Amino acid sequence: MNNIPYGKQHITEQDIQAVTEALKSDFLTQGPKILEFEKLFASYIGSTYAVAVANGTAALHLSILALDIQKGDKVITTPITFAASANCIRYCGGEVVFSDIDPTTYLLDIDKVKQLLAASPKGTYKGIVPVDFAGRAVNLEAFRKLADEHGLWILEDSCHSPGGYFVDSQGVKQQCGNGHFADLAIFSFHPVKHIATGEGGMITTNDAQLYVKLLELRTHGITRDSKKFLNTATFAAGQEVPEGSDYPGWYMEMQQLGYNYRFTDFQAALGISQLSRANFGLEKRRSIAQKYEECFSQSPTILGQSGVVQGHAYHLYIIEVADRLGLYNYLRQHHIFAQIHYIPCHLMPYYKQFGWKVGDMPHAEQYYKNCISLPMFPTLTAEEQDFVIEKVTSFLTMHVNK
Repeated sequence: MNNIPYGKQHITEQDIQAVTEALKSDFLTQGPKILEFEKLFASYIGSTYAVAVANGTAALHLSILALDIQKGDKVITTPITFAASANCIRYCGGEVVFSDIDPTTYLLDIDKVKQLLAASPKGTYKGIVPVDFAGRAVNLEAFRKLADEHGLWILEDSCHSPGGYFVDSQGVKQQCGNGHFADLAIFSFHPVKHIATGEGGMITTNDAQLYVKLLELRTHGITRDSKKFLNTATFAAGQEVPEGSDYPGWYMEMQQLGYNYRFTDFQAALGISQLSRANFGLEKRRSIAQKYEECFSQSPTILGQSGVVQGHAYHLYIIEVADRLGLYNYLRQHHIFAQIHYIPCHLMPYYKQFGWKVGDMPHAEQYYKNCISLPMFPTLTAEEQDFVIEKVTSFLTMHVNK
């Protein structure tokens, strides 16, 4: 059996042709393909606006900047996520406050967040960064109600869940990142994600003001909108011009500190091609998850698993086992490269310096001791999945019989 990774991009001839055409066009960056991809992605998600950026971390950073986090501002997030979900707060000098997960869903536990908010005066916290971990959608309707009670914004980290959804109190499917509940949502186009562009990310929102701010922050904080210019037309022209004259065509103004977090046209072309079969990939992931579930649901040695959940986008399929290290090494011996998602952020040395310690997040810490992500990607063949299931089962059988 060839090596089986936990995740893998799916590049087709259609993708290659799309990128080739973009490379032959007049634009490699800042061209029309970017706006085309943004509009298509916004339509797919169900949001009003979308802003393509360099990667998912850039999307988080720009979002926190747009939400105006300042030094010392406190923001709540989950410890079970990739570090970028928390790091973006630190980039702006904010203070990260971790809150524990629900051990059955692996998502930020809203009851724990309620306790955290109730224990402090109103105004202590600025916002919440919930994560649609592994592809399972956070119930943002409930979080929105809580956020509104405390005057908080919501930044939804949807990197694992394009196409995922939760069902609201009216029985309506609410797509991840659709902007109805979160102020901003972000996505990643890393190769192992549902839509791959090499690197890349997207921010979605329904807020026009945040949208305009993000566009400027993405490109050095520069605006070309003459209605916003602060310097005079005479200054811009470099010579005296009549009052009321238009600004010269070259003129632009940097009015805030931004970044070069731009996306490229050939990445956008690849993203458009990948987006055209996103639903196919999503259904394939759900089919793979269903098969894992059927094979493992009765195993007494599996302590927990993702389960088949309505609206789950299945970026990851996770099981929990007692001897996680043993299973991890055993699978690698058989060329199955399972992965661990994630080391709790609050126990990373960087965050421990702020006082976080073992025991602060008991559910997250227990989950980390047992979790392992099995191969999950649309091109995983039935033969490969059967091989993975066989090896997991054989290891667990040996473990029971010891």
